[in-house]
Amino acid sequence: MDSGAVKKNTTLICAPVMAGTVKEMVTQLDEAKSSGAELVEIRLDSLKNFSPHEDLKTLIKASALPTLFTYRPKWEGGQYDGDDKSRLDTLRLAMELGADYVDVELQVAFEFNASIQGSKPEKCKVIVSSHNYENTPSIEDLGNLVARIQAAGADIVKIATTALDITDVARMFHITVHSQVSSVPVIGIVMGERGLISRVLCAKFGGFLTFGTLESGAVSAPGQPTIKDLLDLYNFRSIGPDTKVFGIIGKPVGHSKSPLLYNQAFKSAGFNGVFLHLLVDDVASFLQTYSSTDFAGFSCTIPHKEAAVKCCDEVDPVAKSIGAVNCIIRRQSDAKLFGYNTDYVGAISAIEDGLRDSHNGSSAGASPLNGKLFVVIGAGGAGKALAYGAKEKGARVVIANRTYDRARELAETIGGDALSLADLENFQPEDGMVLANTTSIGMQPKIDETPIPKHALKHYSLVFDAVYTPKMTRLLREAEECGATIVSGMEMFIGQAYGQYERFTGLPAPKELFRKIMSKY
Repeated sequence: MDSGAVKKNTTLICAPVMAGTVKEMVTQLDEAKSSGAELVEIRLDSLKNFSPHEDLKTLIKASALPTLFTYRPKWEGGQYDGDDKSRLDTLRLAMELGADYVDVELQVAFEFNASIQGSKPEKCKVIVSSHNYENTPSIEDLGNLVARIQAAGADIVKIATTALDITDVARMFHITVHSQVSSVPVIGIVMGERGLISRVLCAKFGGFLTFGTLESGAVSAPGQPTIKDLLDLYNFRSIGPDTKVFGIIGKPVGHSKSPLLYNQAFKSAGFNGVFLHLLVDDVASFLQTYSSTDFAGFSCTIPHKEAAVKCCDEVDPVAKSIGAVNCIIRRQSDAKLFGYNTDYVGAISAIEDGLRDSHNGSSAGASPLNGKLFVVIGAGGAGKALAYGAKEKGARVVIANRTYDRARELAETIGGDALSLADLENFQPEDGMVLANTTSIGMQPKIDETPIPKHALKHYSLVFDAVYTPKMTRLLREAEECGATIVSGMEMFIGQAYGQYERFTGLPAPKELFRKIMSKY
């Protein structure tokens, strides 16, 4: 990270330090400084043996960064199960010895703050915290909770809740923004994978700090990103109140390389945007909840491509005829949603290139797909896109799907034939066919799966797999062993990304940069 870069937010990155011994903690304190954290949270409840006076002095002296001491009891999700009096005595001692912050749970905060009345060191701030491992309450309940925490004497309010749905996080953003008005700093974190955006976008909405783990360190709460990801993947320091939010909507979505691609491209173009993983269960409620023009555009992946069509105010004719959208743009003038499909362009042109290369490049004139028998595995959004694209290029299309009825439905729509996936193994009307897998069969973590047995691959001249994690799937490996030309899902991924980037930013896609970034994977 370029330390000379202008920081556009005041949100601190705090590294949780958890270890069984003080010696290990001291090592982690050094690591926190060099990794770019601005604050360390020392979790005293993780220590196996602890001599308060001596160990607190050692830790405070060893830390080049400001220190936050937390001694979390079991009843609030921590590891300490002794009595509360000696626990709170330890936090008071930490304050006396020079801690910058101490974290005290709401349940005991009132008595704790009363006990330090008049003896509180000037520089030490008390964070009063509340943790909810069940859910995220309503805006009204969260607002009341903030008021109770302030009334208990907090210098800084900390609320951590749990995301059951990504829309829960919107309530935390609301509370964080509104608390700035009353000028009490708020740490508002929503735990779990569905809450990840709370840990990144707190920089946009004015959160006091976020937690980022050390590469070697343990995660102190579910869903924490690493400091490295905050700084290098999400460009955390460049996120400000005006930053536009983009992301990939999917389920699962953690495997996606889109954030890596778009965030690097945004950074190199000086475009004020951030691109996130968005684990979405219901695309309609997601788009309704995050309805401001700040949430400016989305990539859409399995299983939401078809449902997204119904959520858009307008859908591009191609996307409409495919019945699937992989790119949604929120128009800045009126917040209307526009749906597009850039999937088929990337995949079809990559397949055409593969066919041309294997036939020593007859690039002029008709598409090399013209007249080919083109077998598509899968009848979802990507399957529809490829079937449509191949048909448009003059191919004869066959749809194979686990449920035959869905295959037949798609085949009837585009004018092709249908098979059940079980029958594909013995389907060999001719040699030199093209095969395109558009299902998630063979995707991490189930990398030893394949949609079609190896012996059946000898009838295909080219095999394409939309799965790109791993890049070399079992299907592609076996197809190559059978002598087919193979085209990786990476090609489709990069091809569709060009179109999306241009729609997101209004700038030309940095094609060289995209290829360079993806070549590392």
